[in-house]
Amino acid sequence: MEVNFLALVVAALSTLVVGFIWYNPKVFGTAWMNAAGLTEEKLKGANMAVIYGLAVLFAFFMAFILQFLVIHQWGALAATGGDSDKVSPVYEAYMAEYGTAFRTFKHGALHGFMTGLLFTFPLIAINSMFERKSWKFIFINAGYWLVNLTIMGGIICAWI
Repeated sequence: MEVNFLALVVAALSTLVVGFIWYNPKVFGTAWMNAAGLTEEKLKGANMAVIYGLAVLFAFFMAFILQFLVIHQWGALAATGGDSDKVSPVYEAYMAEYGTAFRTFKHGALHGFMTGLLFTFPLIAINSMFERKSWKFIFINAGYWLVNLTIMGGIICAWI
């Protein structure tokens, strides 16, 4: 199997689209600012090109790992030692039969959702509780990543 870098880039860029909507003042932006203790004044003066650039880079890292969670065929390759040039005929037969099984947006979205709910939400909650952030703050940020990972998983899994 080969890594589909275009799918990973599109998945990473989708986080910006969701972010523009999610953190819009008419959606959760104002509530998030209040829960985070931020003001318009505190947000001014940042280098947004660096912030957005790093946000996409980090989202790409997440997409890269997410592909191994949402595409089951990576597990079959890993079981052979991970080198697609040195696989057995059994692997070739498996891929011929099941190479596109469970490769849908819906299936990838399910695994992305599970990753968001069972990995990312606890991670954000733990850090935020120690930072003495409110549950409102936790749910806004964790909800953002839950939606993102669901969409990212769908994009990655469906893009054959």
